[in-house]
Amino acid sequence: MKAINPWINFNGNAEEAFTFYRSVFGGEFKRIVRFKDVASPEFPMAANAADAEKIMHIALPIGKNNVLIANDVPSFLGKVDENENRSKIHVVADSREEADKIFNGLSAGGNVEMPIDDSPWGTYAAMFRDKYGIEWIIEFDPNND
Repeated sequence: MKAINPWINFNGNAEEAFTFYRSVFGGEFKRIVRFKDVASPEFPMAANAADAEKIMHIALPIGKNNVLIANDVPSFLGKVDENENRSKIHVVADSREEADKIFNGLSAGGNVEMPIDDSPWGTYAAMFRDKYGIEWIIEFDPNND
């Protein structure tokens, strides 16, 4: 397996969320496609004026082999219940310092379930929901260099 890349659905704020994520992780967007960019007779749902500026696909490379991907849900599909998203995105940091930086950045304005600290299973870890409702686990394992 080459990689597992999380894909997140948003209700119209994918670009805002990914701009925030980019401010924490750094890097540049690999791709940003709006629904208006792909509107055609073959893809008529993309021509909906209410969805024209929404994100159809956005990708942010994170680290060497990972990509965080998202889209805004088109209006004809209805709203995503962002508070029922029970998936977590697991980030493995290279150091305690990197884990702290990522945790402090992503958890700002969010809801921390488990503050970053030494865990009972021997890692340095935290669990939280960011200000966009996405759940994260940040972890550094000092025994797994």
